[in-house]
Amino acid sequence: MAHLSWPTVIAPGIAVLTADNPSEMTLDGTNSYLLFDPASSTLQPGTEVVLIDPGPELQSHLQALSQFEIQLVLITHRHADHTGGIDRLRQLAAAPVRAQLAEHCRDADPLADGEIISAAGVQIQVHDTPGHTSDSVCFTVDGSHLFTGDTVLGRGTTILEHPDGTLADYLASLNRLLGLPDMPLHPAHGQQHETSHQLLRAYLEHRKSRLDQVRAALQKLGKAGADATPAQLLEFVYPDLDPRLVSAASRSLEAQLHYLASNR
Repeated sequence: MAHLSWPTVIAPGIAVLTADNPSEMTLDGTNSYLLFDPASSTLQPGTEVVLIDPGPELQSHLQALSQFEIQLVLITHRHADHTGGIDRLRQLAAAPVRAQLAEHCRDADPLADGEIISAAGVQIQVHDTPGHTSDSVCFTVDGSHLFTGDTVLGRGTTILEHPDGTLADYLASLNRLLGLPDMPLHPAHGQQHETSHQLLRAYLEHRKSRLDQVRAALQKLGKAGADATPAQLLEFVYPDLDPRLVSAASRSLEAQLHYLASNR
């Protein structure tokens, strides 16, 4: 039998296992989080856990997760690098799955904003945070750890899946998270952060700066700016863009143009 990867315990009652799906969009890969009773001295095979995001359908990753007694699976949003492994994991560990969208739920109800879930010795609160996608949610665990999915990444910034995700929603979501206590932040991609508020403020400042860049680009285009397309703005706003990120940047520009048009 092949050796299975072992999650890294990053705080009492929290472990992370990163899927082997690195890319320009997923950074080092998708982080799957295992939550367990913080009073437990160790994480070992058979420990009762709640799993946040099973990740993609990668057999080795899902087998490694199934070493534990999964009580519940929670989904941060619909993208396949978070949901692709749902059904294979169900074959390995028959745990209920909850997401905001019913299509990703298995033997359980969709998540409700503000609800508190008790399982595997932890309490988890659900926070609707649309913007990256309309179904994006974040979780706080025992009121002291924030799990952000793709709403906030460990490095860089997230894309907005316009028109499903809007900039107005995203800014509101960032401000909502800023309204929570400052606490360690655990993203679905990239490194962990010891605090949340500093990163959230940086995300807000970045979005404001991007809007200023778009406004400046529209002014340079003059009359043509009234009907500007993302393609026309790319060279102004993202002059050194990696060609692999053109599609993602274009969707974010669509969201920015929609926001500016809606707030004239």
